[in-house]
Amino acid sequence: MARNLGTALGGDCAGPRRVARQLWPLIVGLISIAGAAAGLRLGVGLNVSRSAPRGIYRTVADPPARGALVVACLPTAVGAFGRTRGYLGPGDCPGDAQPVLKRIGAVAGDRVELDGDGVTVSGIRLLARPIEARDSAGRPLPHAALGARIVAPGEVWLFGHSPGRSWDSRYFGPIPLTSVRGVVLPVLTVD
Repeated sequence: MARNLGTALGGDCAGPRRVARQLWPLIVGLISIAGAAAGLRLGVGLNVSRSAPRGIYRTVADPPARGALVVACLPTAVGAFGRTRGYLGPGDCPGDAQPVLKRIGAVAGDRVELDGDGVTVSGIRLLARPIEARDSAGRPLPHAALGARIVAPGEVWLFGHSPGRSWDSRYFGPIPLTSVRGVVLPVLTVD
């Protein structure tokens, strides 16, 4: 009898399960969008780049300081270059670029030395890898001027987690401290 009732209503009893399986991608997508929107309002974001360990981060009220992991916008010309080269995705920073997730390696008053073998900050070897002449696609890669300089007030130098292939201040120089959107801490990382 139940079989006949199900057939009379336009299908068999497996119909609701089939519909649920077909709607599952839509449901997951809607939950993901809602989660992302809620995360942004709560200061939580997802990093999938290799500039920092991939995972979930949350914004904290700490002031930007040497060693802090920060989200920052790059200057307009730098952001536009990064977008053109594919180093950055689209975003709401100058140059229509996404913000970067990098560690502050040098602050006002620090002495930054760039040489063929890496970066030294105030006498401490921060990165011991040569500045790359070409990017991973084989294109010439401009870099900050070699030599020593004192970081000016209101500037910071940003460095990536994977120093060998991170597009960071070794290549575009210091950025204004006002471009730092916030300090972040990892919630869950996979690297």
